[in-house]
Amino acid sequence: IASDGQVFVKFGRIVAKHCLDQRCSAELLCAAEQTHTISSQLSMVARVKAVTAESKSSSELLVSNAQNLIQAVLHVLKAAEAACIKGLQQPPPDSEEEEVAAFCMQWRKNLLWHRAKESLNSDRDELGLRKTQARAEPTLMAMVQEQSPQTKNTPKCPKPIKGQTSTDSHL
Repeated sequence: IASDGQVFVKFGRIVAKHCLDQRCSAELLCAAEQTHTISSQLSMVARVKAVTAESKSSSELLVSNAQNLIQAVLHVLKAAEAACIKGLQQPPPDSEEEEVAAFCMQWRKNLLWHRAKESLNSDRDELGLRKTQARAEPTLMAMVQEQSPQTKNTPKCPKPIKGQTSTDSHL
């Protein structure tokens, strides 16, 4: 789990590097650093627990750190969503950064498609406001979950859907 946290640290740093908005970039870097710290802490606690006697407090500490890491990863993904909405610079071709940008671009296209469909909904409530459907907006977390089922084969970075490239000047 701790090493998987480092995947999201790398993802966050790449998105922050290419983000057009400095504030979003700073928030994303902060979230990535927090995730890095918690991931390192979890790794250390796990190593110590592996060589010491079984105790309830050490198990609780390990679970608590894992839960904190999950929350930190969620923060990275939310900050990455904001950065992607603001726009990303074009990364170098044939790089891991391009894969990350393509992944983010696919999510952004899904989000914009969802919003366009919602805006075409002509159902109105008693106040004349457009009714939204029960479906939630697409999230990066959902794309990450679709991409990699709960296995030990976690990719180095969230991968784009095949056939998607980042050829736009802004994502």
